[in-house]
Amino acid sequence: MRQGLFRSLCLLVLAAAPAAAETADPDPLFQSHAVLDVTLSAPLTTLVDERSTEEELQGTLGYVAANGEPMTLDIKIRARGHSRHAICDLPPLWLNFRKSEVKDTLFHKQDKLKLAVHCQDSDRYEQTLLREYMAYRILNLATPISFQVRLLRVTWVDTEGKRERQVRYAFLLEHKDRLGKRIDRKDLKIEETTVAAIDPEHLNLTSVFQFLIGNTDFSPIAKPDYNECCHNYVMFSSDKDLLIAIPYDFDQSGLVSAPYALPGRQFGIRTVRQRIYRGRCQNNDFVDRSIGRFKTVRNNIFALIETQEGLTPKVRNILADYVQQFYDIADDPRRVERLMTKRCID
Repeated sequence: MRQGLFRSLCLLVLAAAPAAAETADPDPLFQSHAVLDVTLSAPLTTLVDERSTEEELQGTLGYVAANGEPMTLDIKIRARGHSRHAICDLPPLWLNFRKSEVKDTLFHKQDKLKLAVHCQDSDRYEQTLLREYMAYRILNLATPISFQVRLLRVTWVDTEGKRERQVRYAFLLEHKDRLGKRIDRKDLKIEETTVAAIDPEHLNLTSVFQFLIGNTDFSPIAKPDYNECCHNYVMFSSDKDLLIAIPYDFDQSGLVSAPYALPGRQFGIRTVRQRIYRGRCQNNDFVDRSIGRFKTVRNNIFALIETQEGLTPKVRNILADYVQQFYDIADDPRRVERLMTKRCID
């Protein structure tokens, strides 16, 4: 592995990551990156067979609190998403908590949470899930103005008794309302917007991040066919400032390389691992600053790759090599100009 970091050194580097600036602390659930062991019990057979995005099914989520006390929370569970329904044996999920039950627990202030799951019951798909989790964590290292995530090790229990018990990784995604509260903004539901209406520095930072992970499946100003603005971005507004665009959903990126991912042919790329810069030309003045931010957290990113629980040695090396390819570009001003600023979107 190119970075050759010892595990103990990696942990120290991660601990020295820059502190969050100009944002409130995350909720208790997202204040730790330790894997949380949970047991999720629900009528999984019905959930998988019907895949309803409307009907909620009753279930429970169990875990052990920090003081060693076993906790069981009542939840309602339903399928979510669009594209993965036809691909996944187990679709992505919504978990709906009872506010009265979560008070003063690890899930304090949580109402509804997205749960990203392993899709297919195979090690390859589980590694895919962990790779997408890593994409979120890389952006977290660069800016606190991003969706927080919490990795789980889930024991899945079908209360209908038709599916075998299994243990797989999953991760929870911070709800946009809680993210908005943390950054003192509200999510904005609009059909479309303009680049000029979006904070240019943060937008460019996320554009460079999308280039780092090799993602083309996004638009901060246009809507997909089935949703409001914007495609794989959430807009946050305030009364005084420009909009803040925060990205999510990275399964089509080269870093993740999901088995079902397809390259964006409209961009002239042949594989999802091929990078193409999709930042806006009017924000080119921020490119050096954005790259500088990712250089600042370079060691933190490689330390994260080296120490993250669950990744296989092969996947660790793949991720490290792919990220290093970004830094090979970032360290060469001529390549930055040729591959990024001269290929921006007008």
